[in-house]
Amino acid sequence: MSSVNIQGILQHHSRQLEAALNLDSNSARIEAQCLLQAVLQVNRAYLLTHPEQMLSDAQQARFNALFERRLSGEPIAYLRGEREFYGLTFQVSPATLIPRPETELLVEQALQRIPQLGICRVLDLGTGSGAIALSIAHARPYAEVVAVDISPAALEVAQINVHQLKLGNVRLLQSDWFTALRGERFDIIVSNPPYIAVGDVHLEQGDVRFEPRIALASGANGLQDIGHICVQAKIHLNDYGWLLFEHGYDQAAQVRALLQQRGFVEVFSAPDLAGIERVTGGSSRSLRSRPSSK
Repeated sequence: MSSVNIQGILQHHSRQLEAALNLDSNSARIEAQCLLQAVLQVNRAYLLTHPEQMLSDAQQARFNALFERRLSGEPIAYLRGEREFYGLTFQVSPATLIPRPETELLVEQALQRIPQLGICRVLDLGTGSGAIALSIAHARPYAEVVAVDISPAALEVAQINVHQLKLGNVRLLQSDWFTALRGERFDIIVSNPPYIAVGDVHLEQGDVRFEPRIALASGANGLQDIGHICVQAKIHLNDYGWLLFEHGYDQAAQVRALLQQRGFVEVFSAPDLAGIERVTGGSSRSLRSRPSSK
């Protein structure tokens, strides 16, 4: 095996990624850098300042193996085993969805409704890697966060992330939505549930092909799980509690209607940075009807 340096790998393999995966040149170079970072266990700055460093045979073999998997379409996050989300690093695996930047809006909307001090009980339904729940717990250390998932494999990943982030205010629980939460009530319920319609062509495209189908698809119109959660949530919400969803790019109006049908008030949708309504929520009782504290 002929030796190659960092600069040579980035130039040659970036071009291959660009052609094979239809990436722009910048994205292809970033992906090649990510794979090299995983192999060499260094940061991006190191790659930029050591372009002439030669790879050992073992390092080159490891890079080539990862590169071939990426050429087949396997997501970078699974190849590296981690993904950054809300300023934190989370381990991920094929048992969990890959945290995406647009989901940070759901965290932001929840944090707006959670006090900096004082007890607030938060439930994350379908936690996967724990990205949403743990981001909230990290930003609000006085909150009590419960994170549930039906998948034991996903919960194992979430537990690793709890340990790595040294969070003491998170409880993980295996549950099919609310089934293991009998009698428990919360001030905030958040969820990024499955919301893609079964049979949608997007399920066979890009990174989604490799992600767990149980965390993606939800009935004929993609709203089966959101509808189920809307029906069950109010008995688990305290007065003036909030239910917040991430949903598909074209589902905001339908999710607002589902919430209103179940008696939620103060129903709203929030747009992401692209102006797409990505998060919708409602309150279990109107804030305008809250008794005066005077």
